[in-house]
Amino acid sequence: MSTEQDLPPWLKEQLSRLQQLQQNLQAIMMQKQQIEIEIVETDKAIEELKKTQESDSVFKFAGPLLIKTNKEDIEKELTEKKELANTRVMVLGKQETRVKDNLKEVENKINQMVQGMQGQSKPPGT
Repeated sequence: MSTEQDLPPWLKEQLSRLQQLQQNLQAIMMQKQQIEIEIVETDKAIEELKKTQESDSVFKFAGPLLIKTNKEDIEKELTEKKELANTRVMVLGKQETRVKDNLKEVENKINQMVQGMQGQSKPPGT
């Protein structure tokens, strides 16, 4: 078994599935990391907002513009944004766990297949 062409089709299929699961896991982990960064940034914004007085001007981005807004409204908006981000992290965490479990399952299947193939290629009596 020196080349991939020598592999049986069922083993090629499992290896392809393994590779796809690894790519899915990587994408999920990257999304999760981006959202966790967003949560940290939102927390910092909320903390800075708490330091301001009611009479202070507060601005928010609206595309390329800065718009003056009410402190209470922006606090509510940031809190909702954080809650949504936390929910998304939780969902991605569950997806990550599910994909990791599937990865282990496919890896075990491949190992069993390879061991079975090696057992068949051994000379009788060994």
